[in-house]
Amino acid sequence: MFFSKNLKKNINIQHCFFSRKNGVSKGIYESLNCGQGSSDQIENVNKNLELVSKKFDIEKKSLILMNQTHSNEVEIIKSKNITGRVKCDAMLSDLNEIALSVLTADCIPILILEKKNGIIGCIHAGWKGALSGVIENTFKKLGEMDGNIKELAVSVGPCISQKNYEVKDDFYNEFIKKSKNNESFFLKKDKNTFNFDLRGFVNRKLIDLGVLEIDNIEIDTFASDNDYFSHRRAKKLGHDDFGRCISVIKKLASQN
Repeated sequence: MFFSKNLKKNINIQHCFFSRKNGVSKGIYESLNCGQGSSDQIENVNKNLELVSKKFDIEKKSLILMNQTHSNEVEIIKSKNITGRVKCDAMLSDLNEIALSVLTADCIPILILEKKNGIIGCIHAGWKGALSGVIENTFKKLGEMDGNIKELAVSVGPCISQKNYEVKDDFYNEFIKKSKNNESFFLKKDKNTFNFDLRGFVNRKLIDLGVLEIDNIEIDTFASDNDYFSHRRAKKLGHDDFGRCISVIKKLASQN
């Protein structure tokens, strides 16, 4: 388990970036696989989600999950009675005693707190969502809730490092089409191959959008095979599936 120094200062929330340890799943999913979309035994995934819920002193039904599709869709959670996964890649809420969660296996989990109004949020920031505006859309929704970007504490969680994020020129071209400035997030390896800095790209977006309080948990999920699931590492090893780590934020009842 890993924690944000910035978020930990705020006594009105709980949060955690969970590793893959201390669960019940076996084999390539060992052990805290929380991905309901994986091919792991569903009873093991549900048990893992129950273990996470207990850490936050809530029932499993109060742990809100997303059906993540690498989109830029954002949902405001207005009810504590959510059934099933919410189809989006970012969530916001000002409700207490529910926990918002995001699943990752190389993509970036972002946890946020708007301190003035007690709004919590989570973002699934893979390259597709980050490029297509999932962070910008989250902050637009935050504005609809009367939230203020200047009041945000944002934690950028573990993800794949630039060293291990090898991409081809078609990937590179997608980013250059958006902005020539995106070239700074690529290191050229050879004629058609680059290494992409996902963390740097996301941090630059947060800064440009006006976030003042950002911290990073600088862990490379690809290289941390004992601690984190990694889509790219699983692919390199010839596995046909992979587990997902969970990151969670909860607003406590004492927050007004």
